[in-house]
Amino acid sequence: MLGGTLARYFALRFVSATLSVFAGIFLLVVLVDYVEMTRTASRVVNASTLVVAQISFFRVPQVTERIIPFAALIGAMTCYLSLSRRLELVVARAAGISAWQFVAPAVIAALLIGAVATAVYNPISSNLREYSKQLEGELFGQDTRPDRSGAGFWIQQREGDRPSVINAAASRNQGAILDGVTVLTFDASGKFRERVEAKSAVLESEHWRLTDVSIYAPDTPPRRQETYLLPTSLTPEQVRESFSTPETVSFWSLPEYIALSEKAGLAAAGYRLQYQLLLARPFLLAAMVILAASVSLRFFRFGGVTRMILSGVISGFLLYVLSKVTEDMSKAELMPAVAAAWLPVLLGGLSGFVVLLYVEDG
Repeated sequence: MLGGTLARYFALRFVSATLSVFAGIFLLVVLVDYVEMTRTASRVVNASTLVVAQISFFRVPQVTERIIPFAALIGAMTCYLSLSRRLELVVARAAGISAWQFVAPAVIAALLIGAVATAVYNPISSNLREYSKQLEGELFGQDTRPDRSGAGFWIQQREGDRPSVINAAASRNQGAILDGVTVLTFDASGKFRERVEAKSAVLESEHWRLTDVSIYAPDTPPRRQETYLLPTSLTPEQVRESFSTPETVSFWSLPEYIALSEKAGLAAAGYRLQYQLLLARPFLLAAMVILAASVSLRFFRFGGVTRMILSGVISGFLLYVLSKVTEDMSKAELMPAVAAAWLPVLLGGLSGFVVLLYVEDG
């Protein structure tokens, strides 16, 4: 094993490189999102620049969760290529230190970073995302931007002989609060009765409470009301399944969501998959380090650095494609969530391990 000082040195070099890559991507995403939000908020009179910046900043952490493994991959490649360029790996090998010994500190650091990302960063990003939705609802009001390519969120319900369809531009609090609401109500024969438009809707016991309401009915002048109670038998679990996505649920809340969804007879495949993905994240980061080491330990004087970097990027891209395919199969219930989450980890880690074993020990 490496001495404590040298192990800490290699680990800190990897951590600093990974955090630098992640911070750079984070700031880039914030800038792009802020420009887009500024363009969208330009139609809102007296829109506060500070509020727009807060919405962008609070929304980005959840977006950047997906790039944490690739930050580890690029960070590890940058770290080892830098050590090789400065001949520090040459000195380490001359001192009798094998590749396994100076890769181990980075693997341990990657496991710790992944654990922090799962247990701390994910809950924070979920809470900030909910807060950004709240700010966005207050800023845009009824004109809140849809979260799903212009279609918004849809849910159908039937209360007695009055079926209705609810559309919302955006949702908060896992679907318990809706913004930009349109309700279409029908009679028992399916004939259209009225259209109800509201600024917001809150799920309460046995009804939706709509506020700032406009009601349109055939052969009747439009009328406005402060509140409108729409009867419903929907439970919070059913609403959550329709309006929330697994990515917006905190890691610590996912077991409860899975249990509630299964108890209510709803599909919980997305929640199970998200839970397994978060559990596998520390090991995925460790696999990325091993994969990066397998293509980054070649000495600079041997040449072929560009080819090494390209092969590492391609390997990371292929691993990302594999993870997306397995996730889609799991959501369609064609593959168990455990297999979908852990298969990319195993393939990435084993591929890097085999290549590194061949390079190091022949």
